[in-house]
Amino acid sequence: MITGLGTISCAGTDVDAYWDGLLAGGGEPVEVPMPHLNMRAKKMYLVDRAQVPAEPSHHAGAALGTGPRLAVAAAGQALADAGLEPGACGDVPVLLGVEMGNMDVQETRRSAGDPVWTPLAPTAAVVGAAIGSRAAVTSVGNACSATGYALAIALDMIRAGEAAAVLVGGAEGITRVGLGAFNRLGAADPVRCRPFARDRAGTMFGDGSAVVVLEAAGHARRRGAEPYAELAGAAWSCDAYHATAPDPSGDQIVRAMTEALADAGMSGSDIGCVIPHGTGTPLNDVVESRALHRVFGERTRELPLFSLKAMIGHTTGAAGVFACLTATLMLRHRRSPANVPIDQDPECDVWLPQDRAVPLQEPAVMVNTYAFGGNNTSFVVREFTGDAEGAP
Repeated sequence: MITGLGTISCAGTDVDAYWDGLLAGGGEPVEVPMPHLNMRAKKMYLVDRAQVPAEPSHHAGAALGTGPRLAVAAAGQALADAGLEPGACGDVPVLLGVEMGNMDVQETRRSAGDPVWTPLAPTAAVVGAAIGSRAAVTSVGNACSATGYALAIALDMIRAGEAAAVLVGGAEGITRVGLGAFNRLGAADPVRCRPFARDRAGTMFGDGSAVVVLEAAGHARRRGAEPYAELAGAAWSCDAYHATAPDPSGDQIVRAMTEALADAGMSGSDIGCVIPHGTGTPLNDVVESRALHRVFGERTRELPLFSLKAMIGHTTGAAGVFACLTATLMLRHRRSPANVPIDQDPECDVWLPQDRAVPLQEPAVMVNTYAFGGNNTSFVVREFTGDAEGAP
């Protein structure tokens, strides 16, 4: 069961503001506030800098950048939403998907001539300390599908009885290295993130954090928690086709979607919306569109897609949990917000409702996350009906 939500992004700095921000069309990219960005594309979808928490500034002697601080704030929101006190979270494992982690601190120090390096991925440890967890604290680094993997691992832990509740999230900050790498790859859009658009020119990053509380149904019921929704099933696959490019066949992303449906005990007809990976890179969007047709058949043209990255940017390691949180809110409100208007590429033969929010016709949302190296995940978030069974 998903019982708590927390988020900070360019679309809003709490869950209600985030949902309102999505309904209003999401955030807008801005120039990255860093000097000497000698790059073609240097915009991101950024959290209002006045809303970035100042603390915690250090952990175990290491200075902390934007990502870990955003993660602690979003985790606090999620625990409060779930009705869990930080002091009572000693046995709650923490699973965070983080790609660039604390990189902004390293970049700032190195540019100032400071030779001291700090840990790249302290975020999970920082959140674990902040909530008083003495359970497993794990950082998952599977690139842009990191939190898809983290959610699947947490699902397995709960099903196996290894944990009654797990805090799962992701957080990313500004990074010169990430911007530079995607510029050099020719995969960075200088205008905005435009998935499935005819004129898309790559992706555009966003910073922020999203965190969810997952619980066994029995545990949530005993403490009187009201679940938002159920993480019903998940699957992953790896095509290992290329270091950065997706496999044009789409076979392994079809496998991930198909096995996620099977794990949830559902069929394609049970899905009311898909939040695609949809990065805005030319090949990714076409391959995913074709894969959706292989999974959903003729129904694909009537199945709404919600292009989340067009509203908050590509949050890299945090993208999967941002999509999970968004899917949960869709089910709570029984609708999918209108997409950012685009001139859609005819090769991406999918339905992106752009003029209005559309009601969900079925009680489940599928999410896809893909990453460099062919690391693919899919998972299904289903409406909570009150009759789910769970581990003790």
